[in-house]
Amino acid sequence: MKPEDLNIVALAGGVGGARLADGLAQVLQPQQLTVIVNIGDDFTYIGLRISPDLDTVCYTLAGLSNPVTGWGRSNDTWRVLENLREMGVPGWFQIGDADLATHLIRSFRLQQGDRLSQITRDFCHAWGVQVNVLPMSDDIFHTWVYTDEGDLEFQEYFVHRQSKPKVKGFWFEGVEKARPAEGILEAIDRCDAVVICPSNPWVSIDPIFSIPDLKQAIGGHLVIAISPIIGDQTVKGPAAKMFNELGIQPSALAVAQHYSRTINFLVIDKGDDSLVDDINKLGIQTYPTDILMHDRPDRGRLAQELLDIIKVNR
Repeated sequence: MKPEDLNIVALAGGVGGARLADGLAQVLQPQQLTVIVNIGDDFTYIGLRISPDLDTVCYTLAGLSNPVTGWGRSNDTWRVLENLREMGVPGWFQIGDADLATHLIRSFRLQQGDRLSQITRDFCHAWGVQVNVLPMSDDIFHTWVYTDEGDLEFQEYFVHRQSKPKVKGFWFEGVEKARPAEGILEAIDRCDAVVICPSNPWVSIDPIFSIPDLKQAIGGHLVIAISPIIGDQTVKGPAAKMFNELGIQPSALAVAQHYSRTINFLVIDKGDDSLVDDINKLGIQTYPTDILMHDRPDRGRLAQELLDIIKVNR
């Protein structure tokens, strides 16, 4: 089977998810790739509707993301934020001036009754992103983090509190009413494999899987995940800290156990090859390789390795 014969659905959130989505976009034709993005991080800030994961994925695919932080726009300026702070507005969530335009348009269109999925499509068209990027749902959905300092909305925990409170668990507000965004079930139905990007399992991927219709649609498909943990650490974000605080030793094995009822294959870092036998015992085939994406060529290399695994095993 040639790469052009494959249709892939990728589940993504955060910087790691955005970078692998970019790698997949390098090695697939636009019509072959659908990226489903977590919206549990979405929140309202100074009256604006912010979609951090959607924006990170779209900016990365468009070549517009900040190469240092991985989020926000490259070469952005901060005049509006500086003035907001001078006027006493809490400035803990950093919005650049170019980034602000995204949030203004999204907020205005949502107020007009437009769906988040349609707004995202229009953003992608404006930015030259040709692959299909969809929010996991057009419904309101919030991830809450139970902590030793109280129940915190995700951005309050992650950005404002800098992930310092001790995690006790998670709650997904709105999950009872959430339905997959238009086009998601059709994309899953025609795909050859589902790729779980190296995103935080707890707060990037679990929100996607919490939507029953979406998770049920994935059942029966070949599912391949990439570990977001190398050794006992994550490259970015608090996933390893969350595993620890929930009483689980962070490792690629812990990731495999977390996804054990969902995935067929797990790609881990070659430095963790001592875990292969234990992961295989879970009924999950394991592939060690270099999973650290240093630059854009690395993203494409890793994506091509995933396609090679899929072609052999589908």
